[in-house]
Parts: sequence; structure tokens; C-alpha cells
Amino acid sequence: MDKPLTLLGIESSCDDTAAAVVRLEDGRGAILSSVVEGQAALHAAFGGVVPEIAARAHAERLDGVVEQALEQAGVALDRLDGIAVTSGPGLIGGVLSGVMLARGLAAATGLPLIGVNHLAGHALTPRLTDGLSFPYLMLLVSGGHCQFLVAHGPETFQRLGGTIDDAPGEAFDKVAKLLALPQPGGPPVEAEAAQGDPRRFAFPRPLLDRPGCDLSFSGLKTAVLRARDAIIAEKGGITRQDRADLCAGFQAAVADVLAEKTRRAVALYLTLAPAQPALSVAGGVAANRAIRARLEQVADGAGLAFTAPPLRLCTDNAAMIAWAGIERLRAGTAPGTDLTARPRWPLDAGAAPMLGTGKKGAKA
Repeated sequence: MDKPLTLLGIESSCDDTAAAVVRLEDGRGAILSSVVEGQAALHAAFGGVVPEIAARAHAERLDGVVEQALEQAGVALDRLDGIAVTSGPGLIGGVLSGVMLARGLAAATGLPLIGVNHLAGHALTPRLTDGLSFPYLMLLVSGGHCQFLVAHGPETFQRLGGTIDDAPGEAFDKVAKLLALPQPGGPPVEAEAAQGDPRRFAFPRPLLDRPGCDLSFSGLKTAVLRARDAIIAEKGGITRQDRADLCAGFQAAVADVLAEKTRRAVALYLTLAPAQPALSVAGGVAANRAIRARLEQVADGAGLAFTAPPLRLCTDNAAMIAWAGIERLRAGTAPGTDLTARPRWPLDAGAAPMLGTGKKGAKA
């Protein structure tokens, strides 16, 4: 039986400052605390995340969220078994803030320090929430990343495909900005889409005419821009129904692309003959009900179990970082105090780099 492990996790890769305490006991993970302070209000006037503002906010807030996480968990620093921190990929200023705090805490306490790939945190979350067995198929779909991964182990991931330009979350944010909707764009676009006609606009389904699991969403965003401009040129403005129809058509296109590319990824994954085949989806876009329903249909049709972590664990959080640290310790990863912040850190080092850039830098 595994020795009980209690880790502090620290996350600061983009615009959420987070700390959490997670415990492994009797083979199961338990989240003792999870504190997340968002920065949406700080960036609202700029239409997106400003790296310098994000880094300053992390530096100001990290001490406080760590204190809150320890207090809520009822665990003192000297009762921890280690500290896990996101050391990449992400906005370098934010990542550096978290790494330096973690290094200081480790130096002061003598606790083991484990650097965690932010993407691995998302990819391993189904192990924390649902106890999935390796290998399983993961669709990581968020504001900064979109990848199909086969999780073979805590440190072994095989990328089957990913976005060559915008991530879906970026596309939602940009469409929201085009239509004067609030940021982040996912929830308001989804709400508008519920009132719209998805068949009014013939938006493209990028890369469906090409084999493989790679995705592209930049052209789809441009198609929405052109449709909006055509309406304005014809009417002198857009109505509420126009906006709802644009959102519905855009969301339907994203869902169609993700569903078809997921079918292809599932087919590749099943060639591995997994004993307990499963598809999991994580990331903020996984909260979109229409997209999630399409992905669940794909899994059901292929005979795969389908899991999606609760929303609070789909978006950026430190519980997933603490859990990934536990997984790495169990796998025999040697901790160290010389961690560096990494703006890029692909999970599958053997795969060719993805093209394009996004909120969190070049696609891993």
C-alpha cells in the first residue's frame, strides 16, 4: 500500500493565482483545500491577459493564497511531504513568480520540491477525480492549448494531434470581442448561442478535409469577423438575433471539428488495445455543454468511458499541480531545488513542435 503523501501545489502560469493541498492515502487522492484568485477584473479593459499585469498580480498574491490553502487544509508547512509548482509552460513572468516562491519555501523547510508541467496537471486530473487507469485518451481543450494525448504514465504522454494556431478558448475569446461580449468569452458566447440558429451561417470546418488529428480555429474566427462585417455593411449594425446566430454558428463549427477529430483520435488510441478504454476531457472549454455533449456521444459510440473533471478542476488550479507532484514522486522522480521557469515545455518531447502561437506561447 502506498505511503500517505500530502503535497502543497502552487500554480501561476497565466492569470489565476492558486494554491492547494492534496493528500494521497489508501491509493486515493483527496483535495484538502484549493484556493484560486482570478485576475479577470485586472485585464478586462485590455480584452485579454496582459503578461506584465499578470506577473505583478501573482507576485502580490502568491503568499496569501498559500497561507489560505494551508489554513483551510489544517496542515502546517512542517507536516507536508513536499511542494509541487508549475514550472512551465506559460507566461514566463507568472511561472517565475511561482517557482521562486516554491524554491524559497523548499529552502526554508527542507521539503522536496517537484516541478510540474502545467499540461501534465490537466492531463493527470482524471486520475485524481475518477481513478482512471493508464493508458487513457485525453483531450486538453482550453484557452491556451488544445491537444489529443494518450496518457501512458505520470511522465509519459503521446501526442496524437493538436491545434496549429488558435486554441478553441482563444477563438471563443476573440469571437466574443468581435461581438462586444464580456471576457472570458466562453460563457457569454455559449449563452448567446443557446438563443441562435446554428444553420444561418455556413462557417467552415477547418482541416476536416485532411487526415490526422491536428486542428485549426484561426480561419473560423476570421469567418465570423467577415460575416459580422457583411451584416453591418447591409444593415448598418447587428441585432441581438444576428449576434446570437453568429455565436450559434461558430459554436456548432467548433463542436463539429472537435467531435470529428476526437473520433480519429479514438481510433488511433484503440489500436493500443487498452484494458479499460476511456476518454477524458479537461480545460475550460470542457465546460461548454454543447461541446461536452458531442464528445460524450463520440465516446459512447466507440464504447469508451467518458469523464470530465468538475469545472473547478477543468480551469487552472493548484490541486491538479499538487496531484501531478504526487504522481511524479510515486513514479520515482527525484525532487530538486534548482527548478527554472520554462515558457515552453512539450509533454511529448518526441513529437514535432506544433506551429503557431497562443496565449501561453508556442504550441507545445
